[in-house]
Amino acid sequence: MPETASPFPRRPEDVPRWTAQRARTPPRLDGRLAAECWRTAAWTPRFVDLVDGRAVHLDTRAAILWDDEHLYVGFRLEEPDVTATLTERDSRIWLDDDVELFVAGPDAYWELEVNAFNTVYEVLFGWDRADTAEAFAGDPALQREHLRAAPFDGVDFRPHPRGSRTGYWGFDLPGLRTAVHVDGSLNDPGDVDRGWSVEIAVPWAGLAPLAAGRALPPADGDEWRVALCRFNTRRRDDSGGWSWSPHGVWDSHVPELFPIVRFDRGA
Repeated sequence: MPETASPFPRRPEDVPRWTAQRARTPPRLDGRLAAECWRTAAWTPRFVDLVDGRAVHLDTRAAILWDDEHLYVGFRLEEPDVTATLTERDSRIWLDDDVELFVAGPDAYWELEVNAFNTVYEVLFGWDRADTAEAFAGDPALQREHLRAAPFDGVDFRPHPRGSRTGYWGFDLPGLRTAVHVDGSLNDPGDVDRGWSVEIAVPWAGLAPLAAGRALPPADGDEWRVALCRFNTRRRDDSGGWSWSPHGVWDSHVPELFPIVRFDRGA
């Protein structure tokens, strides 16, 4: 029988699989990624172009760690001219150079963006299926007026096979911590920087809207989808978006194409 065509820009079965290592000692968040847990962590391959998977000219890698309290993500970015402009929380950080973290559950996903000023932007997205809507309706934290719920139709991958979704633009994940270190000088075009690094601690309890009944922290062997991206205001012959794994389209909001991360207590 002929193979059924995927409704997505890439085949979901081709996404990377990864095992997150447990952090024996929580990292001290200063953005430098100098703690022993980061030095001994497994780092992803070099990021590639988000659209076509081609190699890009600057090195970007990330690592994922965890313990019973937090999911930890570290980014290392090569960059000869580190810049940032936005300093107000939930500004349109994608207009700056940034890193982006996506964490997806079965019926919802969360997006975090961080620039070199350590300014953050975050949104919670939920699919507009009846059971998801009912679950969100039962969560008082998602019903407050300040969450600014509005329809979201994706970026360049439309329509999504799963239908419509809602974005909660006022959502702030409780207890989230981020830190940035610039190896060079920020916003100084007169010198050559080495790059910048980002350290993120996400409390598992804050990811409850994504869990759909799964254990938090994850049970041994549980799998979550986690996407790691870098976006650049200056482009060469690439799309300007780089990621751990390509999506085949200029759209990072395709959770079916996020890498699969396994949480193994024995790792």
